[in-house]
Amino acid sequence: MKKILTLFAVIGLIAFSSCEGPEGPPGPPGYDGLTGEAFEILNTNFSYNSNTGYFISGTFQSKVGDDLFDDETVLIYRLKGTINPQTPIWQLIPTTLYFNNGDEITYDYDFSKKDFQIYVGANYDLAETPSYTNNQSFRIVIIPSALASTVNKNSLNDVMKAAKLSESQVQKIRL
Repeated sequence: MKKILTLFAVIGLIAFSSCEGPEGPPGPPGYDGLTGEAFEILNTNFSYNSNTGYFISGTFQSKVGDDLFDDETVLIYRLKGTINPQTPIWQLIPTTLYFNNGDEITYDYDFSKKDFQIYVGANYDLAETPSYTNNQSFRIVIIPSALASTVNKNSLNDVMKAAKLSESQVQKIRL
């Protein structure tokens, strides 16, 4: 009787372990199904509010539900200059610009699941140097948080390459 029960147990184990249903559809490429996105704000002016100072604000509008996922990170780069018309120089913010006369300008940002805000402040009246508040361009890159911990975030090119984003995928934002 023990041999028969053992035989049924082995046959049952083999039968149940080889059961398999149809394979589901593949998920999108990326980390845990998340893909990167990039946005660009070109030649925009900071607004001024006496409570918050100089700022630019916008919303994320291409995501499903227009919200970021919990495990996504937002990186923002400021167009610092160009080597030539085809070679922009992007600088990760937050950053502080220091001048020989002791003046300092700081660019910073914050974001939520729905929107972002970019700030600029200085240790002097920024109205005196409108070139730092007018006609500013920014690149906003949304990447999976797991990728953010492994890539050189100071290099926009490295971030775009790691997120498998091309220049043609950068979406223009009008504010």
